[in-house]
Amino acid sequence: MGRMPTLMIVAVPREAATRERRVALVPETVSKFVKSGATVRVARGAGTAAAFPDDAYEAAGATLVDGTAELLSDAGLVVTVGRPSDDVLSAVQRGAVLVGFFNPLGDPEFVQRLAAAGVTALAMEMIPRITRAQSMDALSSQSNIAGYKAVLLAASELPKFFPMLTTAAGTIPPAKVLVLGAGVAGLQAIATARRLGAVVSGYDVRAAVKEQVQSLGATFLEFDLGADAEGSGGYAKELTPEQQERQRAWMVEQIGKNDVVVTTALVPGRKAPVLVSEAAVAAMKPGSVIVDLAAEAGGNCALTVRDEIVTTPNGVRIVGTTNLPSTMPTDASRLYSRNVYALLSPWIADGALNVDMNDEIAKGACVAHDGAALVGGSAA
Repeated sequence: MGRMPTLMIVAVPREAATRERRVALVPETVSKFVKSGATVRVARGAGTAAAFPDDAYEAAGATLVDGTAELLSDAGLVVTVGRPSDDVLSAVQRGAVLVGFFNPLGDPEFVQRLAAAGVTALAMEMIPRITRAQSMDALSSQSNIAGYKAVLLAASELPKFFPMLTTAAGTIPPAKVLVLGAGVAGLQAIATARRLGAVVSGYDVRAAVKEQVQSLGATFLEFDLGADAEGSGGYAKELTPEQQERQRAWMVEQIGKNDVVVTTALVPGRKAPVLVSEAAVAAMKPGSVIVDLAAEAGGNCALTVRDEIVTTPNGVRIVGTTNLPSTMPTDASRLYSRNVYALLSPWIADGALNVDMNDEIAKGACVAHDGAALVGGSAA
């Protein structure tokens, strides 16, 4: 695939998902596109829920638009956070570049719809995890927020203090927090729980993250799986059924020692592995809290209910809230917007966007092009 010129009219629709409060481009980034020669159109009210009012977009040089047809007319670049609405997808012109989180591995049928729409779709979650792409890594920027917010939710639900307190009425011991999975979200959860004064331990099937966990002042729990479980791109690879069973049995004992468990284990395109069994939940003390960051992919806890907070018969609170970055929409939008600009800016010149389809990053991120569905740059 060669270089593909695209008309530099940028459109930012309102997000389609229920309870999505983020916006794809913030005024700070809009001004950068405008300075590069682009015309930027923003759907009226698109940034309001993220605390970016319409007048801020106008001050940055954007044009506010009410209707979908007017917004997308001749737009060569459409930027969203999540998948676009049916109205937006049907109105996007063929040949346009569409950028957002599209869950291509988990929903290949949607990729076929993108291909049928004739767009060049760049999935933010498919950007290769290479050094050059760090500033574009929206998965990491949003996972960072999720890890932080998970601990705040846990602290809010836990009927105890996180830090140790010495008072006239005696000493209150610190809460014990276990974080399962030491990727970006897990490491942020560990750091946040430590800042709140908890005694923190972390566990990950990848032996390489031990030093990172310890550098944050947490204890790294070690369990011999018989082989390292680090896959490509720094992700954890799926364990064998035997490894999963051994891990779950060991987890029952470890989980029962803690007041809070934050789970973050995800395998791209697959159902989340169950790390916290019903037996493990039963081993926890009344008032304990589990925050399951994998709730959207089926959950790391066997009793997680998506988008609900449930209380078990033994008094354990399980938080299954999804899309935590959307609960901190101002900074989540700011970081995502910067990721998008970092991805596209190398291909902007002389007022035009020319996506280099031979670039390693474009090959990895592109999931639809020229009417074909792609995964990682190859025909599906």
